[in-house]
Amino acid sequence: MSISSFKIANKLITGEGATSCIPSELARLKINNPLIITDKILIEVGTVKKITNLLKGIPYGIFDGVLPEPEFSLAKECTETFINGGYDGLIAIGGGSAIDIAKAVSAFSKYEGNVENLVGTDLVPAKGAPIIAVPTTAGTGSEVTNISILSDSKTQLKKGVVSDFILPDTAIVSPEMTMSMPPSVTAASGIDALVHAIEAYISVNRSPITDALALHAMKLISVNLPKAYCNPNHIKARENMATASLMAGMAFGNAGVGAVHALAYPLGGRYHIPHGVSNALLLPYVMEWNKASCVERFRDIAEALGHDTRQLSDMEAADIAVKGMKKLCEIVRIPDGLRSFQIPEEDLEEMAEDASQIDRLLKNNPRVLTKQDIFAIYKEAY
Repeated sequence: MSISSFKIANKLITGEGATSCIPSELARLKINNPLIITDKILIEVGTVKKITNLLKGIPYGIFDGVLPEPEFSLAKECTETFINGGYDGLIAIGGGSAIDIAKAVSAFSKYEGNVENLVGTDLVPAKGAPIIAVPTTAGTGSEVTNISILSDSKTQLKKGVVSDFILPDTAIVSPEMTMSMPPSVTAASGIDALVHAIEAYISVNRSPITDALALHAMKLISVNLPKAYCNPNHIKARENMATASLMAGMAFGNAGVGAVHALAYPLGGRYHIPHGVSNALLLPYVMEWNKASCVERFRDIAEALGHDTRQLSDMEAADIAVKGMKKLCEIVRIPDGLRSFQIPEEDLEEMAEDASQIDRLLKNNPRVLTKQDIFAIYKEAY
């Protein structure tokens, strides 16, 4: 077995009511004046108040300017708020965007150079402000990964700051924090978690540990996503989806993701399509291309999605995995086709050029994809 390492947030606290541990975690991390990073919607629906009600006697500030697919400029603005306010720690409340902004603030707050210079792997020079991550979606897994994804408005590309220094110090995964998600967000974030699990399972950097996490995440998602989508108040389904997202995050945070994410980045950077939706749109088409490279793993995926493959050949089982994925997307009403987002067909070639440059992700993919292959996938997904 090849050498592998495994990294996650320093501490995981999970289960209904887990947010009650926030005051003790602030004390443990010696955070006396935290900045809460969130968005306006979560304030309006009362989700953030569930946390601030716990902070009796603890001074705090709120930055509520987080937007979907956040840009470098937003991370810089939030960093200025953090520094000028004299804050000494971060509480991220939200989906991947809020948590990624918190990671960026932690990285940028003690760095005096051009923040774009931190794009890449292991370029953050030192550990910054401590982070408590409280996800309100069940999809990104950002609470346990060492990457902050930001959009570059100049190049219309999404870029990653990757460093173990920005791993959250505490991840608090509490199902009641996801109850405010509307069905469309439940669907997109849930399929996003499934993408993470599948891509981790077929990654060339997988390990027995990431395999176990990825497979169990797939099983949980296949059963619980339709329940959470159809009945937003189904607390057990919400809890299982939160657990699945966490497990998928731990899997891909170590095994990496591949071509689905690489092809999804131009959709977010150019057209501001939400990350989960971009991944969900492309997953069946990339799976179709990848299946020949690891059919035996696709059999495992089919079984994890609830299909009996005992009487099938490996390739037949792989086909069932792709069909099962498409069916799950249909159940939760993921839009089918890039054309439904008014993406001009003539843009596909430039998108393929952009995606083909994302070697950080493509090198994890089990099948080598050329620019022409990527263009063909976009055409099929159109």
